[in-house]
Amino acid sequence: MKRTFSDCHPAVSLIYFTAVIAGTVRFRHPVYLAISVSCACIYSACCRGGRSALRNLCLLPFAAVYALWYSLHTHFGVTVLAQNGIGNNMTAEALAGGLLLGLSAVGAVVWLSCFFAVFSADRVTDLFGKISPRLALFSAALFRMLPRIAEEAKKMNTARSGIGLGIGQGSAVQRMRNALRLFSMLVTETVDALMTSSDSVRSRGGSLRGRSAFSVYRFDNRDRLFVVVLFAFLTLTKMGELLGQTAFVYNPRILWVEPGPLSYVFYSGYAALCLMPSVLDLWAERKFDRAVKNMK
Repeated sequence: MKRTFSDCHPAVSLIYFTAVIAGTVRFRHPVYLAISVSCACIYSACCRGGRSALRNLCLLPFAAVYALWYSLHTHFGVTVLAQNGIGNNMTAEALAGGLLLGLSAVGAVVWLSCFFAVFSADRVTDLFGKISPRLALFSAALFRMLPRIAEEAKKMNTARSGIGLGIGQGSAVQRMRNALRLFSMLVTETVDALMTSSDSVRSRGGSLRGRSAFSVYRFDNRDRLFVVVLFAFLTLTKMGELLGQTAFVYNPRILWVEPGPLSYVFYSGYAALCLMPSVLDLWAERKFDRAVKNMK
């Protein structure tokens, strides 16, 4: 049986994604951001397929566009590159700041897409069921509702396209009307589904006091090993932050610590942290294929 990262205990997955998303949002160092975005795209390809990785790579031009917009409308720095239409300076420091902010947003979005791919509704129920059963049920219903809304919208649009009322049919005004009508139908369907789910949960005793939660996940030795390695890399990354290796200043001028032998150690530790689920999935896939060949 394959033991991938998605098979780990929900608490392990939550700790990992919290760490990498926090690092992506917190660090403004270009090397750390490049590592985070690259590893996020790699793991997205592992858990969601190659098409998802291509869609994530298409987000990178938006980071460049945001950097250009940021440098045109935010004025700080001493290295003037050009002037905009109203005579304000466009600086290299503002351009770098906008690019780092854009990459941070892209990395967070890709990591969140991986999080939603791994964290299913049963994991949310298992993780929060013993703490707050009501919160667990609400979170599980919300996680289930989001993909269901997309599926219902696709079905409705397909049905309406058969009578010439799809969102891509007709003139621009007609398409807008079709989209608004589809949105109205989708809202009605969503409210009805929420009421049905609420009645179902209430009829099964979801609001009773003392309600317990059933769990199918067990925190075994493999999860413990993963947590030990995870915290080892987190400690190494935190040491790099305390030593100023993650610092990058772009206002009023670009300043950062010159990379040295110790810097590459911290870079490698953060890369290993971000690559942990991808390496685990690839190793499990290779081990499974080897076992299948031995059985033949």
